[in-house]
Parts: sequence; C-alpha cells; structure tokens
Amino acid sequence: MYLTIENILLVGSVLLLISIIAGKTSYRFGVPTLLLFLAIGMLAGSDGLGGIHFDNPQMAQFIGIVSLNFILFSGGLDTDWNVVKPVYAQGLVLSTLGVFLTALTLGTFVWYITDFTLYESLLLGAIVSSTDAAAVFSILRSKSLALKANLRPTLELESGSNDPMAYVLTIAFLGLVVNPEQSVYSLIPLFFRQMLLGALGGFLFGKLSKYIINRIKLDFEGLYPVLVIALMFITFSATDFVGGNGFLAVYICAVYLGNQDLIHKKTILRMYDGLAWLMQIVLFLTLGLLVYPTRIVPLIGLGLLIAMFLIVVARPVSVFVSLLFFKMKARRRWYISWVGLRGAVPIVFATYPLLAGIEKADMIFNLVFFISLTSIVIQGTTLSTVAQWLHVALPEKAKPKVPTEVSLADHPRTFMREIVITPDSLAVGKKIVDLGFPKTAIIAMIKRGEKYITPSGATELEAQDILIVLSDTQAGINKVYETLQIRDLIP
Repeated sequence: MYLTIENILLVGSVLLLISIIAGKTSYRFGVPTLLLFLAIGMLAGSDGLGGIHFDNPQMAQFIGIVSLNFILFSGGLDTDWNVVKPVYAQGLVLSTLGVFLTALTLGTFVWYITDFTLYESLLLGAIVSSTDAAAVFSILRSKSLALKANLRPTLELESGSNDPMAYVLTIAFLGLVVNPEQSVYSLIPLFFRQMLLGALGGFLFGKLSKYIINRIKLDFEGLYPVLVIALMFITFSATDFVGGNGFLAVYICAVYLGNQDLIHKKTILRMYDGLAWLMQIVLFLTLGLLVYPTRIVPLIGLGLLIAMFLIVVARPVSVFVSLLFFKMKARRRWYISWVGLRGAVPIVFATYPLLAGIEKADMIFNLVFFISLTSIVIQGTTLSTVAQWLHVALPEKAKPKVPTEVSLADHPRTFMREIVITPDSLAVGKKIVDLGFPKTAIIAMIKRGEKYITPSGATELEAQDILIVLSDTQAGINKVYETLQIRDLIP
C-alpha cells in the first residue's frame, strides 16, 4: 500500500488509535510505550503485515524536526528551575563534554572494528551520542520513578539539553565526510556559533514570548496555546536562520517561560503535554514505517557489538570523566550511565547522511536504528530494577506526593483573607500575572461592586476590589500583602 492524500488520514488515525490502546497496557508487561509505537510502525511498514510503503527520508526528517520542537519545548516547560539549579553544572557538562566523549569513544571503536573511514565512524558516533529526551521524559514519568538526591532533574536536564550538541557534531562530521579536505579546526567556530547563538536566541525569544503572551489580548483562551506554538517555531527557525542551534534555543526559551507567570499557563501546559505525547507517537510510527527490518537483519551482529560497547563502555566513560570534578557517589554515576537511552533523536539525525547521499548512508541508518532499538529494550525496561540494585530509588513510602486537583480539593488551604485593594496600592491597573504573586497563595475570587469575578492571569485589578485569598500558611498571606504593596495592613 502506498500512502496517498486520500488514505493518509485513515491510515494515520488507525495507527494512532492502535498505538494509544496498546500503550495503555504495555507497562503491565514492562515494555516501554515508545518501543511499542516503533514496533507498530515496523509492523505496518513495507516488510510488515500492513505493507505500507514509506520510503521518504526527507519527509521523515521534517516530521522529526517538528516533533522534536514539541517534545523539547514541553520538557522545557515542565522544568522547574529551582529544582534544576543545584545540578545545572552537572547537566551542562554531561550535555556537552559527555556527548563529545561518547561520540569520540564510540567513533574510535567503530573505526577499529569496521571498514568505515575515521570521519564516517565519528559521524556514526555523533549521531548516537545524545540521550533521547522523548525516551527519558516518557519512561521516567510514566514509571513515576522516584530517585534519591538530584538524580532525576540531572537526567531530565541532560536529556533535554544534549540534542543540540549531538546535532552540531553530526552536521560537522557529515561535512567532513562529504569534504574530507576540510580542516578539522573549522569545526571549532561552527560549534561556538551554534551554541552561543542558540543560547542567546533562546533567552531573548523567551523574554519576548513572555511579553507577547502577557500583553496581547485574545478573545478566546484556546488561542493562547496556539500563540505559543507560533512563538516556538519562530524561535527555532529564526535562530537557525542566523546560524544558531534552533533545538537549544527552543529548549532554553521553554525553560524560561515555564518558570515565569503567564496568562492561562495551566491551559498551555496541559495542551503541550498532550501534544508532546502525540508527537512522540507520530515520530516513532514514522520512523518505524521508514525502516526495512530485512535490511537490518544482516547487521544484527555488528549492531549488537556497537550497541553493547556504547552501553557498557562509551557511555560510562563519558559520564565518569565528565563528572570527575563533582562530588557524587559512584553508584549514582553508574545509574546516570545506565539511563543513556537512545531513541528517536538518533534515528532522525541518521536521515541527514541519507539526504546527503554519502556512500554508507543506508548502513549507518540501519545501524543507528538497531542501536536505538537495543538501547530502549535493554535499558528502558530495566530502569527501575537497576535503580533498586544501585540503591538510588526512594522507598515507596518516601516518594513525594504530587499535588493534584483532587488532593487540593480534599485538603483546602487553611488561611483565608479578604484583602481590599486601596486606591494608593501599586497593584491598581496591573494584571495579576504581572504582580509576581506568591506561589503559596491563590486568588480564589474577586468581589467588584456587586459582582463576583473568577480571576485569571489577565484580570486587571481595580481600586476597591476585594480579593478572597487562600494560602497554606500565614506567611503566605503576609507575602500577598507585600506583593500588593499594602504593608501597613499586614495583620
């Protein structure tokens, strides 16, 4: 079967439905959901039962780039800077030096055991050098795996921020394969331009996006997530246009926005959570359709050898060397090494050699696919078990409880105050989102004259408004008075 405009929606929706239903029960058998999505795509492909012919690396790459934007942006929005701040140095080193060392170590090994040239070997190493954000976010959060110390934020920060480094290395070594006479030293300015412009673009577009989101007045709440999607793609494409790393810009922009007060922030977060899952399913299905399993079978021996070297040698070496100057127990370093999940990102990056038309492009793609598949099967299914073995998992009774709407309803905030906005208050005429309202308190209702208003971030406060404020503690109420600049009325 060939995909056409007429049948693509039917085929796509059926595969999507099958993936969702199958994913609902996959963890009962210890199978990562993403592996299931990939398997369904392979079964539906040319060599599978579905017989769907899809051999378009360019389209797969486009779908991959779009999907990675959503996955990285969603991961960034969910990143709490207060949690990440103590480990940002470790995460930064792992996502840069760690990725480089992994590419170098694995590339040297591939060069030694195959007939690949040095640059082709390093290209393969670069493609699989980063941990996959989709795989790490999905598996850690789906398993609700609670880890000791700051292991979880370290792992999520690394996986969310190391794709840009792998992308730079992939493009750089691909350029050397295509033009062997090019100097290796030409990679240095490329690296700094990509990373510096990417970081700067992410921060600047983050500040601009916050200003636009909070200042623009849209008639419908549902348009705000659409606005954020537009800003996300502008951040990626504009940064990429000036020579920066678009993936890094998108992630930094999302981290910044996720830690700011935004209008309809809860709506935006919920929508992106759903879109991230949709994009993960679409991405893995697409890559499953693209691969031909019969072409992978002859490479199983070599692929398994490379995959095991990556898991057992290259990844641990890069982690231990990268974290050499940080105080951390050995068993925690070993666990970080084990959570070196490869997934969709390396497969997307493997389409670049295909489109460049280099001699061993097909072999590299099939090896990368097999390595990613092996990583998800071996590492993805054993994260909980290895965490128990290494004693880095929290006991069930010690797991932190995540507050939900239901639990908040069962345990209402105990302190309530009616606060009158005086005419001389600096809060008059300001939107709630601009006040820097403490996170330990909420405005449940606003009484304005004879009317009661349900507030949102876009609500502007007026003189004589009466705020019904709820907080967990008296200190939270006091912070509200300070925020509203009504210090002389603090009880």
